[in-house]
Amino acid sequence: MTTQPGVQQQFRYWQRRILISTIAGYALFYFVRKNLSVAMPAMEQSLGITKVQLGLFLTLHGVLYGVSKFFFGFPADRVSARWFMPTGLAICAIINFLFGSASTAFVFGVLWVLNGWFQGMGFPPCARLMTHWFPPHQLATKMCIWNSSHSLGASLVVVLCGYLVHYNWRLCFEVPAALAFAGSILLFLFLRDTPESMGLPPVEGTAARAGQPQRGVLRLVFCNRYIWLVSLANFFVYTVRYGVLDWGPTFLKQSRHIDLTKASWMVAAFEVSGIIGTLVSGWLTDRLFGGRGARACLFYMLMCGGALFLFWRLPHAPVPLSAALLCTAGFFIYGPQALVAIIAANLATKRAAASAGGLTGLFGYFSTVLSGVGVGWMVQHYGWNAGFIMFIAAAGLGAVLFALCWPAKPHGYDES
Repeated sequence: MTTQPGVQQQFRYWQRRILISTIAGYALFYFVRKNLSVAMPAMEQSLGITKVQLGLFLTLHGVLYGVSKFFFGFPADRVSARWFMPTGLAICAIINFLFGSASTAFVFGVLWVLNGWFQGMGFPPCARLMTHWFPPHQLATKMCIWNSSHSLGASLVVVLCGYLVHYNWRLCFEVPAALAFAGSILLFLFLRDTPESMGLPPVEGTAARAGQPQRGVLRLVFCNRYIWLVSLANFFVYTVRYGVLDWGPTFLKQSRHIDLTKASWMVAAFEVSGIIGTLVSGWLTDRLFGGRGARACLFYMLMCGGALFLFWRLPHAPVPLSAALLCTAGFFIYGPQALVAIIAANLATKRAAASAGGLTGLFGYFSTVLSGVGVGWMVQHYGWNAGFIMFIAAAGLGAVLFALCWPAKPHGYDES
């Protein structure tokens, strides 16, 4: 990046604008994705839908989302993010409107699967933008700031729906859909694509082999063993993360006998704690571990597993203590959730960042086979203890896989 003052000023302006726009835009994707978790107890009661059916919705949605995140990673590396991201958000909003009007389990399932597919248009353009606008030595910190969009969107929508569900569970889909559709229009107005599309030079340290052929670009992703290891670790990260996020309101209401509105606030606190944990993990990665995110992830997964163990083993603890343990788990699970994509993007370089993010996302959202229908089936037959044993085991397995990535380099630009 040039040192001319005028260019630097433009860069700083657009970096801030891109960062804020993608945070807001991706948070709105959560408005039309995580609204189901609050509506589930009411749907179960009013429509007679079982936990296994609800778990199946979550699993099919997650699997299709993982596949689509991988699929859309390839065009997202080549198509303007200004068009790509708002289009996906608008489609998801329309599907949520239709979901709020449906009445049968089959229609719910079809619509939620479609929603999962088009949700895959959210992350890949963000990965493209972040790796084009920020240099590798800043990427962990900046992308962890961006990653707060996950927790911001999820926490806001569970609180919003925690109030809406008392009027009508269908409002949990219709109101977030209206907000997301309006947001898609604003997102198009505020987003831009790469620095080069704005007449600016590429960021420092990312110009290696700009003309690399497509086969070479794909090798950056598929021939790097550490990208495969962190992708597999992401399966277990998301098992824990979505297990708590999707089933938390139902568990707290049915097992701990906590009012649904209060339960929604507790899950929101889990998310807010995740924002803090994410920001700290980015700082630790850049400042303490020299950009080697897998080392921070190892520590985080061990601490998350410990917090979940205490939460599980203290069923009669006062609500504030239970909430504190849940917040601790949220603090530590969201560090790896953010860093996995950063590790993969840095190793693959900006030429294949969205594709690498798609691969990690594919593994992450295939975890809904466990966190969705797997948890639903186990809880239906063996109770909530079985579900928590699964979450704790997942945290341990994720820690093992991150430990195997300890020797990984901070980025792949020297090799690309």
